[in-house]
Amino acid sequence: MVEQRQPISVVEAVKRVTRNRLKRKEETVHISVSDNRRLAEAIVAQHPIPNFDKSPYDGFAIRSEDTIGARESPVQFTVVENIGAGQIPQKPLQKNEATRIMTGAQIPEGADCVAMFEMCHTFESGGQSYMLLAQEMKRGENVIYKGSEVAHHETLVEPGTLINPGVKALLATFGYSEVKVAKKPVVGIIATGSELLDVDEPLAPGKIRNSNAYMIASQVIRAGGDYRYFGKLVDEFDQSYRMIKTKLEEVDMLITTGGVSVGDFDLMPAIYEKLGAQVLFNKVAMRPGSVTTVAVKDGKLLFGLSGNPSACYVGFELFARPIIRHALYSETPFLQRIKATLAEDFPKSNPFTRYVRSFIVLTDGVVKVFPAGMDKSNVVSSLAKTTGLMILPSGTSDYRAGDQVEVLLLDDAEGQKHFT
Repeated sequence: MVEQRQPISVVEAVKRVTRNRLKRKEETVHISVSDNRRLAEAIVAQHPIPNFDKSPYDGFAIRSEDTIGARESPVQFTVVENIGAGQIPQKPLQKNEATRIMTGAQIPEGADCVAMFEMCHTFESGGQSYMLLAQEMKRGENVIYKGSEVAHHETLVEPGTLINPGVKALLATFGYSEVKVAKKPVVGIIATGSELLDVDEPLAPGKIRNSNAYMIASQVIRAGGDYRYFGKLVDEFDQSYRMIKTKLEEVDMLITTGGVSVGDFDLMPAIYEKLGAQVLFNKVAMRPGSVTTVAVKDGKLLFGLSGNPSACYVGFELFARPIIRHALYSETPFLQRIKATLAEDFPKSNPFTRYVRSFIVLTDGVVKVFPAGMDKSNVVSSLAKTTGLMILPSGTSDYRAGDQVEVLLLDDAEGQKHFT
């Protein structure tokens, strides 16, 4: 007797998976190997920037009050010190005294402005340096004040942020020689199906090469996780059960591809039952990937994705990717949605919500979305050009070029907080 499955909405399926998301873990790494990791702690300013009042130009540090009336009668200053960046001024300024100062150098005590070199006339007399200024200056003019860029204890970067060159510069600036990062969840991958060949095997009648395992591994990497590929399983229950039971203990979550339908050789439902896993759902009102199944066992998620490449791809992006992103301390783990203009007619009806493999093009300031190729769950060729998933809600049909649609962005690193 064929099992009757009741489909649930994609939104409900996402909720059920999210309620069973992984516990976050962290580890400490040296700054030199922190690139492209996700922060597990906020980056907080350990000191102000700058941590002293400094000059943005080469010039003379002076007291603004001494320049009153300088336009009518140039003021003569005695140069008492010459300091460069990294040097500490030793002489507080008195009336009509100036310190020759280089860019980035600390403003001396008593000074409250800097006159740039091109504003000044310098000369020497009797072994003493002098400066003439014929312009009035305002207090604070050409001074970068302590803490004006960053205040002490200010939070600069939130947990979950990807460490890029700019974040790394902040880590170095504030002395984070070691940094806490999210520990990458380890995702186990098993491909099922007696029809599968390894990538280096020649084609044979009735056989296909195993593309899903390599595709999922790449999707795991894009999401920020690590993976372990445990190989292929033939359609034999005991062997499959033993491997899945054993390998589940070695990973944070396990993805299998294929074997989730209700055919004679689709073994995953029975394996979940023998494992004692709680099935969260086994059918989703979506195309492709309606047979996507997710279960949980001892706090670990098991994703049973379709054996059809496009259905497998979409199932991962909707359900598995957000779990990985959340484990990496992201507060925006879901794919970002944008509005786009459909560039081509799409006349299919949509009894279930359809996720069309698509790509985005910006033309004359308009975001346009194109289907990436044939819209069949078993198609693999369209995936190479796919950068987004166009959403066509259930109960709709006959979309035409120029219609407004929503698109989930696949290459977006930021994401969004909620699924919808």
